[in-house]
Amino acid sequence: MPSDNRLSRVLHLLIHLDRHTRVATSEQLAAMLFTNPVVVRRTLSGLREAGLVRSEKGHGGGWTLARPLAGIALLDVYRALGSPPAFAIGMARDDPKCLVEQAVNDRLAEAMRQAETLLLERFAAVSLADIADDFDSRFAAAGSQ
Repeated sequence: MPSDNRLSRVLHLLIHLDRHTRVATSEQLAAMLFTNPVVVRRTLSGLREAGLVRSEKGHGGGWTLARPLAGIALLDVYRALGSPPAFAIGMARDDPKCLVEQAVNDRLAEAMRQAETLLLERFAAVSLADIADDFDSRFAAAGSQ
């Protein structure tokens, strides 16, 4: 099963939007992400509905952040993307009457529920400003070498 990299890509995009001094077009953002502008517009429309970005139409229009990075948590972005499955592990459904399969699935499901709870708590605790600060530190260190 392929991994879902939308969260990583959107976080990348939002940090870039913060660094832009003007609006960024879907075409500019698509080129940065090596994707199609339609994909960018579709993705960002969900973030707009969540109040994370805003868009302006027409000449000189494009995308900007709707609030500062410090006011956006990883959890906000994750939810704006539709809360994609955090794990690719699935349950066997070959023989639902099998008591072994039931026991295995119950234990796996409980472990994944606990892991997802912990992951979402961590997402809530990390702001995009935290990520941007990490980028700034890395950028400064690379420039001093």
